[in-house]
Amino acid sequence: NSLSTEQHRMMSLCKGFKWKHQGWNMAELGIHVDSPPTIPTLTTSYAHGTSSTTLLHYTVGETLQRAVERWPDREAMAFLEQGVRKTFAEFQQDVDKASAGLLALGLTKGDRLGMWGPNTYEWIVFQFATAKAGIILVSVNPAYQLQEAEYALRKVGCKAIVCHSQFKTQKYCDMLRQICPEIESSSPGGIKSARLPDLRSVIVLDSLQPGMFHFDDVMQAGSSQYVQQLQDLQKKLSCDDPINIQFTSGTTGAPKGATLSHFNIVNNAYTVGKRPHTRVCLPVPLYHCFGSVGGGMCMAVHGISLVFPSAGYDGKANLAAMESERCTFVYGTPTMYVDMINQPDLAKHDLSSVHTGIMAGSPCPPEVVKQVISVMGIKGITIGYGTTENSPVTFCANPGDNMERKSETVGFIMDHLEAKIVNPTTGQMLPLGEMGEIMIRGYCVMLGYWADQDKTNECITESGWYKTGDIGSMDAYGYCKIDGRIKDMIIRGGENIYPAEIEQFLHTHPKIKEAQISHFKIPRYVLFVTSYPLTITGKIQKHKLRTEAEKLLGLEKGK
Repeated sequence: NSLSTEQHRMMSLCKGFKWKHQGWNMAELGIHVDSPPTIPTLTTSYAHGTSSTTLLHYTVGETLQRAVERWPDREAMAFLEQGVRKTFAEFQQDVDKASAGLLALGLTKGDRLGMWGPNTYEWIVFQFATAKAGIILVSVNPAYQLQEAEYALRKVGCKAIVCHSQFKTQKYCDMLRQICPEIESSSPGGIKSARLPDLRSVIVLDSLQPGMFHFDDVMQAGSSQYVQQLQDLQKKLSCDDPINIQFTSGTTGAPKGATLSHFNIVNNAYTVGKRPHTRVCLPVPLYHCFGSVGGGMCMAVHGISLVFPSAGYDGKANLAAMESERCTFVYGTPTMYVDMINQPDLAKHDLSSVHTGIMAGSPCPPEVVKQVISVMGIKGITIGYGTTENSPVTFCANPGDNMERKSETVGFIMDHLEAKIVNPTTGQMLPLGEMGEIMIRGYCVMLGYWADQDKTNECITESGWYKTGDIGSMDAYGYCKIDGRIKDMIIRGGENIYPAEIEQFLHTHPKIKEAQISHFKIPRYVLFVTSYPLTITGKIQKHKLRTEAEKLLGLEKGK
């Protein structure tokens, strides 16, 4: 690519500039990420995403207010299954009502409210209403069963819970009554439970239940006194306040509550949304950062329109929504894209409006990316990478990248973030191209795990680096490849083997007729199973697979 005069000038200035830092010499520290990197500037596995834009110092409420002032009559969202459509101005009216209503119920700044359910309009209303009232939203996985729900709600001390009475086979109110039998004999707002001592209120979205408020009660409770209280409160909120607790998958041990601030999620949405998208089909769950930050927050920061095809995932509904709503962008996990590719009536849908999309949430096999391009015709599909603890996105490709970068990397570092690849044992930074642990530093790193300083200290170093636990490598342009999880690594004959590498190879042929892998990577045993042990977010628990395989094969542990 030809360089501008300014680029040549900056390169010549940089050539004579070296900085010694923690034992490494670097000719160039930053990668300017306003556009995809075109010059191989890195000399070691460290990248800093420099940008011509500054970070935002707004709260979530201020961000929505700015959006309403700029685009009051633009459609903010459409929940197709519910038949709900709202402009930015209409949405803010509902948010303000809900926010004043929560104050009327007795919730105050710093209290925790658990949001437990699928993708509905009320979910996103409470996402913004809690933020405006300084209440911390706790994103509770809608698939949680009794024990998991009790653990999560007790761990963070939820004062209120919002839920449907039931969704599909999940009977939320019945589960709450099992955990807190005191609800039946309580007045709404007056719950006193032995097992959830902080809980006072349950707000039901779809029916009247004894001892619980209905959604309409909250929307009507915010009298003028609470509206004034809400306005006064805005001056006391800081963008550094905690605003959201997201539970990690807990593949080993109990889930941990990653605590995120306004500053974390507003700026992640700001930098993600700069890699543009306008009308987004959003089938990913709101309880996860992918949906709530990449969706809800991007809507408020950039004025994009969100289309929610269904409350729970439905591949057929996704295709119909992309066509009927003329979506330009689509979000999804690899599993969702595989499902959409395999929909029997895919060819009947006109997806010509969908130019780009993001695939993220779990390792993305290159073959799936290629199929999204060739079969669905979404030529600008990109892979994003991040973790809940990083608000979440830290690397993302550009729709204009070539096929290799688009399918085999997770893109380049996001604005205002640092990343490095280190030896997981020694912590020493590695040369370009070598595999090691990915570490991230910057505005996106969570405040910590709620009420768990020991776990926080395990993953955030004294100098502010977050240890992702993911294995990857970086090239001279700053593009990153993900090779697996440290916990999943297999050591065989002194060689490190990452399951993701083998999985990606096997994806290249539907029938796997032949496979040529380095001799030490060829499995000694192949087992056929009908199902996998999954985390609550649908990720395969490989440590449990290992245990099951050892039992089936009669092997001693670790042999």
